[in-house]
Amino acid sequence: MAWHHTYGLPVLLTNCSNNYGPYHFPEKLIPLVILNALDRKPLPVYGRGDNVRDWLYVEDHVRALTAVLTRGTPGETYNVGGSNERTNLQVVETICAVLDELRPRADGRRYGEQIAFVADRPGHDKRYAIDAAKIRSELGWRPLETFESGIRKTVRWYLDNAWWWEPIRSGSYAGERLGLSLQSAGAARAPEAGKGRVSG
Repeated sequence: MAWHHTYGLPVLLTNCSNNYGPYHFPEKLIPLVILNALDRKPLPVYGRGDNVRDWLYVEDHVRALTAVLTRGTPGETYNVGGSNERTNLQVVETICAVLDELRPRADGRRYGEQIAFVADRPGHDKRYAIDAAKIRSELGWRPLETFESGIRKTVRWYLDNAWWWEPIRSGSYAGERLGLSLQSAGAARAPEAGKGRVSG
């Protein structure tokens, strides 16, 4: 912003609420709960689970960034929020309900039985919220996904894309960019399958 005011650099700034969706790293709450549930591990919830966050589906965030980039006013800041405030416990319970429907446990029990309340972390913020009225009124952007529709898409993505998260969960992930490492592994296997020579 200082460069905008001092030198006229056409700066556009955005602030957003918690994102979720495909490719969300498995240590974060939503993918952690999905994958722990599938592995029959405890679903950890801090404290009483009453910490509140506003959740924004990642594709809605991308649409917001596109709106700001194409229609925003240089020097302005736009807040991007999903209008989906939920307690952590509500988030976990919603994921469990979707998994009960899409991937029922073989033993007939509910995923919610795996919820485990753990000691709250020090300094854990009670609530994150964001006022997205400006981007709605000035740029006409609104999220297309509700929390329920976005979570359903997210759970479905993790169910269908174990190739992406299994290396991370197995411990073989060493910090490299996953797309490149998996692409390289696929390319290395190609000659064995008679697909031709691998070029650099």
